[in-house]
Order: sequence, then structure tokens, then C-alpha cells
Amino acid sequence: MKLLSVQTGRPREIRHRGRTVRTAIYKDPVLFRVRARRLGLEGDGQADLRVHGGPEKAVYAYDLSGYAHWRMELGVDFPHGQFGENLTVEGMPETDVRIDDIYRAGGALLQVSQPRSPCYKLALKMERPTFPKAFLRSGRTGFYLRVLEEGELGAGDPIELVSRQSDAVTVEKMVRLTYGL
Repeated sequence: MKLLSVQTGRPREIRHRGRTVRTAIYKDPVLFRVRARRLGLEGDGQADLRVHGGPEKAVYAYDLSGYAHWRMELGVDFPHGQFGENLTVEGMPETDVRIDDIYRAGGALLQVSQPRSPCYKLALKMERPTFPKAFLRSGRTGFYLRVLEEGELGAGDPIELVSRQSDAVTVEKMVRLTYGL
């Protein structure tokens, strides 16, 4: 398992159908090591703290296999960060990663807390109004991480599984259970 890319972004305003929408789904690659803190990556922000961020959703990770899926499905080669993730990872598909898994990436200790629930802002970014439904149906939602131990991480860092409960449900299964898919 490997950390391929790290992305951060700040809230910004975009125009959609004549109205202003505040969002932080646009993330740009960081070319240096970043500190993972209890409430998120240094330099990252969320636009709506009622539904994003906080200790249970401090960092959002998305696996490279999801990129391959959407490239086949949509015929588009997306850049890392396209889905609003902070960490683009390799070898951590939702079919393998389990809720409460603990991973070490660089100097940070991270714990899987929940799958990502896509909102309309993902549809805006993808320029596809029905994309959030397809995203859920695919089971390739990525997952949120708690920061158990703060530390620096960066692109190229290996990711090590530290702890797993053998009876824990996978992220993909949690998506299916939560949304009745």
C-alpha cells in the first residue's frame, strides 16, 4: 500500500445555475510533506462543517482502483484529487479496507471511520447531476479517516496496516448496508 498523492484546498465560491455555492471539493496536489492533525491536514479546509470535517472526517482517502473504474466507465482520465480526496492511495480498495482499520502513513496514525457520502457538490465538480448515485452504486466511495496520532505524511510514503478487527465490515459493505444497495 502506498500514498500516491496528497491534496489540500480551501473553501471557495463557484457559480452554479445563477447562484453562488461555497465548496472545498477542489483540491490541489501538495508537493511537500503535510502535517495530519486531529481535525484535518494542514492547509486544508471545509466549506460546510455541519457535514464535512471534524475528528470523524478529518482526512478523506480514495483508492487508485476507483480512478481506473471511472476511466473505464466515463472514458475520462481524471487527475488525483478529482473526487475531493486528501489522499490518493494505492492498494486500499473499499472491498478490502475495513471500518476501524488503523494504518500508519508517514508519521501519522490514521483510523478508518466511515465511507464517504457524496453530496451535490461532487455532481457539480463532475458536471454530471446523477453522478453521486452512480458513485454510491459503484461502492467506490473512498473513506474518511480519524487522526489518532498527528504527524507528517507525503506522496510516496508506504502505508502499513497496524491493526484490524477480523469481524469488522468493509467500507464497500458499509456503503451497501447504509444505502440499501
